[in-house]
Amino acid sequence: MAHFVIMGCGRVGATLAHTLEDAGHSVAIIDQDDRAFRRLRSGFTGRKVTGVGFDRDTLKQAGCEEAYAFAAVSSGDNSNILATRVARETFHVSHVVARIYDPGRAEIYQRLGIPTVAAVRWSADQVLRRILPEQHLAGDYREPSGRLVLSEVDLNDGWIGRSLAAIEAASGIRIAFLTRFGEGVLPQPGTSYQEGDTVHAMLNLDRSDEVARILAGAPAKESE
Repeated sequence: MAHFVIMGCGRVGATLAHTLEDAGHSVAIIDQDDRAFRRLRSGFTGRKVTGVGFDRDTLKQAGCEEAYAFAAVSSGDNSNILATRVARETFHVSHVVARIYDPGRAEIYQRLGIPTVAAVRWSADQVLRRILPEQHLAGDYREPSGRLVLSEVDLNDGWIGRSLAAIEAASGIRIAFLTRFGEGVLPQPGTSYQEGDTVHAMLNLDRSDEVARILAGAPAKESE
């Protein structure tokens, strides 16, 4: 079980809170207006924190210090991005995502390495895929036999600067494309993994745990 912090108890924030709680995780949800918590079901057992989502004391009260992931899904772009930066840079939350209404801003923040979802193509499912590891396994595409899945994979920072070929050789995956600066990039000979890249790869579903373990660690010298 992991702890998740959500900023914004609108319709989607409440959906995220319920989904995460149903999956067995602990949840804290923040909103400036305590009336927003009425959207939560009567049996919700997570923390309800009234306050500004980018305030450090509010984030501490929500348990951000031990949070696995943080999602800022309020109605304000500036508040969402500021809260996400505080969660990542002050509390060192490794998995963060911000809801951004302005697609132009979303691209800028992607270039800064802050995962965003623009409102025009935004849904609770897309946020969950960025903060809940098991959601990655659902994949963008699964071939008819169910053995192969196209999915996002997470890499240790030690892989930055390494060639995609080295990553494939070490993990046994086939990298289909990258998302870089908000745009899709097809791998070319010599393409390397850069900070902020999202890697989309085909892999055997029954090797997903092994692949995750390999890529979560720093690369061995032999893979250079």
